[in-house]
Amino acid sequence: MGMMLEFKTFAMKGNVVDMAVGIIIGVAFGKIISSFVADVIMPPIGVLLGGVDFSDLAITIKTAVGGAAAVTLNYGKFIQTVVDFLIIAFVIFMGIKAMNSLKKKEEAAPSSPPPPPKEEVLLTEIRDLLKQK
Repeated sequence: MGMMLEFKTFAMKGNVVDMAVGIIIGVAFGKIISSFVADVIMPPIGVLLGGVDFSDLAITIKTAVGGAAAVTLNYGKFIQTVVDFLIIAFVIFMGIKAMNSLKKKEEAAPSSPPPPPKEEVLLTEIRDLLKQK
């Protein structure tokens, strides 16, 4: 029973739960990005490349015989996946770069210095009074 208690303690730690939530959100975001690439980005790229659809490119290793399907090497799907990855990586890079530039602007913006503590104000007043005498 000690192992179950130890596992429960491990599984309920904040880091594990946070990581699980991050993975779930990441998978959902990945689906959004994949749809964006496949449905918005790739059609214009396909038009620019003369209507080539990478996913249809394949080499037939063995033709279909009877009820058996043909054996193909679908290198077009691989090319499509690589292009998708490069576009996704570039979009994420640009997003992080934009966030970092916003963060730098916030850090660079000079804010008014905080007021000095009461003790320092009091000591300054005492110093000024002593100078006047």
